[in-house]
Amino acid sequence: MNRKNLTTQQKALAINLDPTIYGSFAEIGGGQEVSRSFFQAGGASGTVAKTISAYDKRYSDTLYSDGNSEKRYVSQERLGRMLDCEFNELVGVLNETLSHRSRFFVFANTVSTINYKKDNISHGWIGLRFQLNPGNLPNNVILHIKLHENDNLLQQNTLGILGVNLIYAGFYLWQRPNAFLQSLFDNLSSDRLDITMINMEGPELGYVDNRLLSVQLVKNGMTSATIFDRHGCVKDPADMLYKKNVLAFRGSFRPITYAGIDMLKTSYGIFKRDEDYDKNNTLSLCEITLNNLLDEGSFDERDFLDRVDLLNGIGQNVMISNFREFYKLVDFLTQFRLNKLRIVVGILTFNKIFEEKYYLHLKGGIMEAFGKLFPENVKMYIYPSLAKDGTLQTVAEMQLPDKTKFLLNHLHENHNFIEISSVNKKRLHIFSQDVLEKIRQHDPAWKEMVPRYVSEFIVSKRLFGYHEKNDQ
Repeated sequence: MNRKNLTTQQKALAINLDPTIYGSFAEIGGGQEVSRSFFQAGGASGTVAKTISAYDKRYSDTLYSDGNSEKRYVSQERLGRMLDCEFNELVGVLNETLSHRSRFFVFANTVSTINYKKDNISHGWIGLRFQLNPGNLPNNVILHIKLHENDNLLQQNTLGILGVNLIYAGFYLWQRPNAFLQSLFDNLSSDRLDITMINMEGPELGYVDNRLLSVQLVKNGMTSATIFDRHGCVKDPADMLYKKNVLAFRGSFRPITYAGIDMLKTSYGIFKRDEDYDKNNTLSLCEITLNNLLDEGSFDERDFLDRVDLLNGIGQNVMISNFREFYKLVDFLTQFRLNKLRIVVGILTFNKIFEEKYYLHLKGGIMEAFGKLFPENVKMYIYPSLAKDGTLQTVAEMQLPDKTKFLLNHLHENHNFIEISSVNKKRLHIFSQDVLEKIRQHDPAWKEMVPRYVSEFIVSKRLFGYHEKNDQ
């Protein structure tokens, strides 16, 4: 079913003309563009109970701080307290007179728009708490956004459009989660903002799979990547990664094999030997890119979530991205001011990084890409492969053209990569595609190529083409 493409003014007017929708607006930092949209549309007296902008931090603390929590003004915690405070006040003041016919809502945001020097990160938290039926318990939708425009007024305009889209979707598209998600970008585009996280919950939204929505954010081009912690919970990348030491391992993990486990263990062992290693400030991250699948027109969100579950089961954090090239992955991660970043790659993949064909779209070609790939705090851990004669294939055996071989020498002289030597040679012959092929051919030998937990998970979930015939 196709959605009717409405302008921002048409959406605001539709809400204003609905006699059952009534609520408050609390906007911090980015102006009051959302409430202004409803005033400008006409008929706002039937919708707006109150607007507030606690711009001064002392006012914000007085209204929304419990005195004990950390005073982060642009945070999910502060947004949550804004929604709590404003909704409780709204219901407390109006419940006796309007609760029988009104669906109350509170829209709130706390956003840091670009400053005068243009040297800050423009981002924020946006939330909607709303009743779908008078007197019912409310539902919640929480977004984290990153703003891209280089002008404060443009960013404020973007916030106004997004806020109207969110309120409209909450009341009119809540039964269609993907339509809800896509509608947030109505009259907007990905060059204006990213939605890096979404969470929907409540009595009428209990059916929503927030992890699925997060994958669809990437699929729909609304963000570059989404992150799940080791418990499978969706996290804002900035909150999870800021100033951390990160070990990132790219793969399809379809499924993860004994060789993949060995890559993780050996590379983490090297990371731990760094002098300033801090267990509490270090995390490993398995990254899966869906870029190739989108190009091929074949994409199954559930398949990705199954892989997230599988990796969570062995204690891994997971990132799903649309990055094809490694330098884009590094560029994304380093924006969070990481202390250190280590990228784990196999020797065959490392060899491909030197192929110029991957960088033809860059003005600076491979030189530009390598400048982005190896900033000061980044190194690669190189895992060997097994040659046909049974010997280890390492960096020394790489055959590169003269015009790119100097790059390898440069990386070596500047210690930009470390070769992993303490590997389990008995596992090196195992590749994910071989495991998949054996599963599809009903060859039980595949179970010897993956950890027991992984094989049991595949059998119980019937993943990767596994079915009962494999048990025979």
